[in-house]
Amino acid sequence: MSTKQLQPCSDSTILNQWHAIAAVEDTGSQWHYTTLLGESLMYRLEGDDPGAHVVRQSVAQQPLPVVCDYGYIWACLGEPSGPLFPLPEFHEPDRVNVCACSVGVRVSAPRAVENFLDMGHFPYVHTGILGEQPHTEVREYDVEITEDSEVIATRCRFYQPQAAAGATGGMLTEYVYRVPHPYCAVLYKSCPSDESRMDVIALFVQPVDEVNIRAHALVSVIDEHSSVQAIRTFQQTIFGQDKPILENQLPSKLPLDPRAETPIRADKSAIIYRRWLSRMGITYGVIPAAA
Repeated sequence: MSTKQLQPCSDSTILNQWHAIAAVEDTGSQWHYTTLLGESLMYRLEGDDPGAHVVRQSVAQQPLPVVCDYGYIWACLGEPSGPLFPLPEFHEPDRVNVCACSVGVRVSAPRAVENFLDMGHFPYVHTGILGEQPHTEVREYDVEITEDSEVIATRCRFYQPQAAAGATGGMLTEYVYRVPHPYCAVLYKSCPSDESRMDVIALFVQPVDEVNIRAHALVSVIDEHSSVQAIRTFQQTIFGQDKPILENQLPSKLPLDPRAETPIRADKSAIIYRRWLSRMGITYGVIPAAA
């Protein structure tokens, strides 16, 4: 798709967010190209302690605000509304941090985040890995918008035949879901090798335009036995199962009107997430609720 056909983003809240555009490990000193919010960008690493340089092609290669963290390059097309959200687990020295994949998907960014929050699809889409029949019940859980303006879901529990690359059997997995950014979500889950800590899986969604994304996945785990490739393959398998489901979502944009799609108990996180987007006045990648 030519970027000339894309409508520029006019949503100031989204323009002023940090957006992941590429894994640091996949980027060198040569120029690379990508699209963010309908705008063509060029990016590369530079310096001995690599930082990143990102420019907007359409405005005489105008440099953009940029930060490198959590294994990815983040850029902002507007004026950053604040620092990148915290993810302290990434910097714990005994964790294995893996940039698992960057996958193009024909769907809006909010749809991708909502799917990430959905436990109900585990037995049907990720059969034999994240779920299986007859273990289909989504147990009661709690979800709220915090004082820090994040969506947090706690007491999430689901039986999983293989909860992680290093898991050797089924277990009742405990989850905490966190949405610290309109287009990013972080999952904390039971660690098979250390009951006192939690593994982390993060989804950083790059909005190419309103109905196309690049989904960047970070896995941060306590795992002394699995290779990086095994961890990456496990996560890519999960995302490969999600991709066709996401691309068949209709409409591609996420409706924010609570009457647009029939909610069930398993959708509690989705309902709060949509309410949170409405509260922030998000218009990009969504169908706003009627006034």
